[in-house]
Amino acid sequence: MAEPLSFCMVTTFYPPHHFGGDAMHAYRLTNALARRGHTVTVVHSEDAYRALGGRDAAEAFPHEPGVTLRPLRTAFPMAAAAATSVTGRPALYGAQLDEIFGAQRFDVVHFHNVSLAGGPGALRYGDGVKLYTTSEHWLVCPMHVLFRYNREPCIEPHCLRCTLAFQRPPQLWRYTGLLERALPHVDLFLAPSRFTLQAHRDRGFSRPMRHLPHFLAAAEVVPGAGGARAERPYFLFVGRLERLKGADVLIEAFRSYRDADLLIAGTGEEDAPLRSRAAGLDHVRFLGHVPQAGLAELYAGATALLVPSVGYEVFGLVVLEAFARGTPAIVHDLGALPELIADSGGGLVYRTPAELVEALGRMQGDPSLRDELGQRGRSALEELWSEERHLERYFEAIDEARSGSSGRA
Repeated sequence: MAEPLSFCMVTTFYPPHHFGGDAMHAYRLTNALARRGHTVTVVHSEDAYRALGGRDAAEAFPHEPGVTLRPLRTAFPMAAAAATSVTGRPALYGAQLDEIFGAQRFDVVHFHNVSLAGGPGALRYGDGVKLYTTSEHWLVCPMHVLFRYNREPCIEPHCLRCTLAFQRPPQLWRYTGLLERALPHVDLFLAPSRFTLQAHRDRGFSRPMRHLPHFLAAAEVVPGAGGARAERPYFLFVGRLERLKGADVLIEAFRSYRDADLLIAGTGEEDAPLRSRAAGLDHVRFLGHVPQAGLAELYAGATALLVPSVGYEVFGLVVLEAFARGTPAIVHDLGALPELIADSGGGLVYRTPAELVEALGRMQGDPSLRDELGQRGRSALEELWSEERHLERYFEAIDEARSGSSGRA
């Protein structure tokens, strides 16, 4: 093995103080590196999680030896998060970050979503190789998601009006040139999908960027495929209950599709409206928050995973989680989702509600097709999105950044 390195992950959200895929990717990468003898310090904003309504989670997220957590916390989480959001600087976290980076020089500093963990001002910290994974669109979108007015994919930006539509304070730093001055502190930016890389380019982002897909940890890819089928077949949705995730599209589809159940795993601000919309549909069931271990069993028994996002997904980790259990996916033709299906052959893509209903019927009505697509997905996971493959590419990215070919100023 190569000589052990010291890493520092800087991210707003990190398990258990998290809401989704960006934090899970940082968690998986942290432990994958530690398993190989590297030391990893994780700096994350516990304040931001609490300011956005996060609660203490009972679910455990174990760590390999060599991982040190350094949560950013103050007595005033709401004020700390707001100050960082508005100014784009560490604000109340400056002393904590100075202490962390003053005490140790890291070989690699890897930024993830730093929007509330110091904003662009955090990018100046660290002296080693510096990477940034665009697990969200925050670098080119104040709301992270390119979902204009919280109702439609963003084609033409109206950033200030959109921020107000999301009921968030304006990010004043975006009008000062702070981001443009901060970006050269990073050697190389990593995009989880080709779609995300191009979305940044289309919006004027010109810094060195490399495609590096997310992955699943080796322990999450269980031997064999599939699982015991439920007495009544079901399709599965897994994700935050937000407008851009499109769960309402599924409820409308299952208003007419009655041959299987729809299981919805997740919580969020749209929980109550979605339950109201599904009133009277006994075959639509809300499971609330399901721990990661419980999700594995749900994936295995599902006819297919449904990913109906009506906004631009950056990657789609839930698709890989389904593939790990030999379960195919049916995804909306938007963002990075069709890219995953094209690369794997592990599912179906739909464009309209009618095509969605047709895909449900095809997947349920032809078990051999379902099993074939699920096996394709699993094979692609092992070939394209495995832990070993990701780390191979990850260290290639580090070497590229270290050599100076990435163009850091």
